Amino acid sequence: QVQLVESGGGLVQAGGSLRLSCAASGITFSTYNMGWFRQTPGKERETVARINRGGGAAAYADSVKGRFTISRDNTEGTVYLQMSSLNPEDTAVYTCAAGRAWTGDHKRYYYWGQGTQVTVSS
Repeated sequence: QVQLVESGGGLVQAGGSLRLSCAASGITFSTYNMGWFRQTPGKERETVARINRGGGAAAYADSVKGRFTISRDNTEGTVYLQMSSLNPEDTAVYTCAAGRAWTGDHKRYYYWGQGTQVTVSS
C-alpha cells in the first residue's frame, strides 16, 4: 500500500521558516519525481516545487523562488520543503505527490499525501 505522509506544518509568524517532510512507503521512491503542491479554499491547486528522481534538478513556482528549497533523501524515502521568509499568502494546505513525468501538472502525479496545514500570521 502506497503512503505519503507529510509533517512539519503549523502556525508561524510572517518572516519565519518551516520545514515540511513527506515520508513515502510502498513505492520505489528513487524512481519517482516528487512535488509539493498547495491549495487554499476556492483556489486552484498550485505546484510549489518539484524535484527529479535523483535530486539533481528542481523547479519552483515564481511565487516561492528564492524562499523555498525542495530536497530529497532517497535512502530515507523522504522529500523536504524548506520554507523561509514566509508571508500570509503562503498560508495553504501543502501536499506532496509522486509521479513518473517531469511536469508541474498536478494531474500527472499518481500518489498523494493527506496534506499538512501551514498558516502564516501577519
